[in-house]
Amino acid sequence: MNKMTSAELRAAFLEFFRQRGHTIEPSSSLVPGNDPTLLFTNAGMVQFKDVFLGREHRDFSTAATSQRCVRAGGKHNDLENVGYTARHHTFFEMLGNFSFGDYFKKEAIHYAWEFLTKAMAIPTEKLWVTVYAEDHEAEAIWLEDVGINPERFSRIATKDNFWSMGDVGPCGPCTEIFYDHGEHIAGGPPGSPEEDGDRYIEIWNLVFMQYDRSADGTLTPLPKPSVDTGMGLERIAAVLQGVHSNYEIDLFQKLLNAAAALAKTDDLANSSLRVIADHIRSCAFLITDGVMPSNEGRGYVLRRIIRRAIRHGYRLGILDVFFYKLVAPLVAEMGVAYPELQNAQAQVERVLKKEEERFAETLGQGMKVLEACVAKLDGTVIPGDTVFQLYDTYGFPVDLTADFAREHQLTVDYDGFDTAMAAQRDRARSASSFGADYDQDIKLDSQTEFTGYGQLDDEVHIVALYQQGQPVESLGAGVEGVVVLDKTPFYAESGGQVGDCGQLLVGDAVFAVADTQKQGGTLFLHKGKVVSGTLTVGQLCAAKVSAEQRKATELNHSATHLLHAALRQTLGDHVAQKGSLVNPERLRFDFSHFEPVTPEQIATLEQLVNAQIRLNQPVTAQVMAKDEAVKAGAMALFGEKYGAEVRVLKIGDFSTELCGGTHVERAGDIGCFKIISETGVAAGVRRIEAVTGAGCLAWLAEREQVLNSIAGLLKSAPDKAAEKVEQLLEKARNLEKQLERLNAKLASSAGDELGNQAVDVAGMKVLAVKLDNVDSKSLRDMVDQLKNKLGSAAVVLAVVEGDKVSLAAGVTKDKMAQIKAGDLVNFVATQVGGKGGGRPDMAMAGGNNPAALAGALQGVVAWVEGQLGV
Repeated sequence: MNKMTSAELRAAFLEFFRQRGHTIEPSSSLVPGNDPTLLFTNAGMVQFKDVFLGREHRDFSTAATSQRCVRAGGKHNDLENVGYTARHHTFFEMLGNFSFGDYFKKEAIHYAWEFLTKAMAIPTEKLWVTVYAEDHEAEAIWLEDVGINPERFSRIATKDNFWSMGDVGPCGPCTEIFYDHGEHIAGGPPGSPEEDGDRYIEIWNLVFMQYDRSADGTLTPLPKPSVDTGMGLERIAAVLQGVHSNYEIDLFQKLLNAAAALAKTDDLANSSLRVIADHIRSCAFLITDGVMPSNEGRGYVLRRIIRRAIRHGYRLGILDVFFYKLVAPLVAEMGVAYPELQNAQAQVERVLKKEEERFAETLGQGMKVLEACVAKLDGTVIPGDTVFQLYDTYGFPVDLTADFAREHQLTVDYDGFDTAMAAQRDRARSASSFGADYDQDIKLDSQTEFTGYGQLDDEVHIVALYQQGQPVESLGAGVEGVVVLDKTPFYAESGGQVGDCGQLLVGDAVFAVADTQKQGGTLFLHKGKVVSGTLTVGQLCAAKVSAEQRKATELNHSATHLLHAALRQTLGDHVAQKGSLVNPERLRFDFSHFEPVTPEQIATLEQLVNAQIRLNQPVTAQVMAKDEAVKAGAMALFGEKYGAEVRVLKIGDFSTELCGGTHVERAGDIGCFKIISETGVAAGVRRIEAVTGAGCLAWLAEREQVLNSIAGLLKSAPDKAAEKVEQLLEKARNLEKQLERLNAKLASSAGDELGNQAVDVAGMKVLAVKLDNVDSKSLRDMVDQLKNKLGSAAVVLAVVEGDKVSLAAGVTKDKMAQIKAGDLVNFVATQVGGKGGGRPDMAMAGGNNPAALAGALQGVVAWVEGQLGV
């Protein structure tokens, strides 16, 4: 066999298929851009799903990829097994070759066999092949054409060898290739009773999309059958490197050694080290793709993975922040293959470090609670209320507690946890919000030509009409529907820019377009309502875009590009777009940055953008090859889908980005630019909202009017208003200080009178009274004064302000062994609907039931007597 590193194997696979006419596509983002039913990209075919379904057309018919995948949430979740088995990972790479109606079974089988037995030189006697029992075509190719050994061949009748995208839709048989690790490992060949052993490991699965399954189960042959294959990089690397566990391959060994150095151990087989080595890969790449730790959805899964790694570090005795230190070794190992990881290294390290510091504050306490529970456990089940306490108080995801339970041969009371968690269950299940019904998509084998870059109206033909998702031949007055055209000047929502609105005109028929959306990248859907007349399929109509709204949107879109460039200049190259919204009213731009943008930086951003507007440089667009565009400096938004050719948008020499949106002709058309807000929307993600053009002037005029109103109230010129406000604030601060001094004097004199109301209890003065016309801030000082005046004493003072009760209690040092101020104040507070606490000599509390105060204070003397045993 050809012994290769993981990097060499990845390159060899892609080169093998490049030489056979395949287009090499880069790995798509771990956040699926075309499949809301998935939490993460979990297979190589995800980025091509719309191509397989016929909703999207690419300029190639065969492709090969090395796709980054995550399986750690939702249906595809390997998290609990990671670290304890040889081949489960949260993150893995899937090598795959694809045919979209090009070659089929024969070529796919030959390619796979040639790559394994010739390019990789794996002995044929080490391989085992399976086919779906009813797929006689694939069986004949293997046995008669390729000529494999029939004794190393299985027919599988179960669904394991028949793939489907869902209950309905594309599906077809599979053929799988297994590697035999040898007789010294337990297990039998696939299809045998002993197949669950570890001897035979699946390394490559070839899926033949051959049928379209209807709701009643009928299989109809597809007009263009396709091929989808997947081979785990880590698994085939283990084969070529002569090891049985994926964790023994070169890629993992380097990460394990880095983690072991931090843990000061040389036991690379330690399951906790394996968890950490696996988890740094998924965490780093998820953050690179814009996922940030949070309490919902994808961010919640990322937080679970990070915390699981930190807990295993704690288990290894690593008490300092450590996880982020493994980003550099990971970049050294995978940065060449995935430059986006290398570019995001600093950001990934910041995010992980901050998240770890946050969790480290409670990890030690949470572990003590968990260990104490286990120490006194009567049985082998960790109670659900303990699991919930760990989750709610210390941020322990349930699987983290379950992980600990497994290590100690215990189980978790999930039912008890669910009961305790009922009030928060919706948040814990937020991942289930990722859903879509693909059956409701418009199924039309058509493409729409976009003509709206240079014009806002066009003569077009109606290709199809839809009412409530169903195709119709016509739409009458008052009916809402969707119109599909052969070409259109209407821009469909994409890249953050909202879809155009306007009108479609056919004689006396008017269709008001309220929105334009895109399906599958090439089909434009004009959504709206027939205002008058009737629209019919096949008619020639005039398409007219609302010029006012399009032009206002273009101002904001072009300003977004200038803002992006200004942010990178001002804050650093780690800034990357994480989302945007561009409409006629304003622009919204989300970007990666881990702290608030300062007022000084905001001013710099505005200066940079407005300087470019004044320069009035031309805005140009050029279509070129994607690789050529990126080499020329065009910024590509990672996670966006681009074809082989891309549109490069340049604003002078200041901004160069890949963008399919519509823009102004010159930067000066934007007019002016003003940032109106800067906020945080997630950990590591900030949001800027801004206005341009007429919207900017209106915003400034409104603020000027507010300033003039304030100046009028101050009887000052607008440019002197800030100085006048500062004078008033300083005067107010001085008056507050004078008031505090007066209150202190009043409290002192009141203390002399209050002391006379104290009751003697066994030689101790006890005072519990409600005060009138006293600021609650003065209570602590008054208690101290009364303690000094009374000598040996216990004092409770109360003030009522509206429906709020404020309490202060004090006990002199000679009585603290018998009475604690915290206990005393809580005796009163619990009766007035509150609670409090503090030191043994001084404690504060509050409540919200003034009506019960009098009775509570009357009971203080009896309470003190009880404490003293009188």
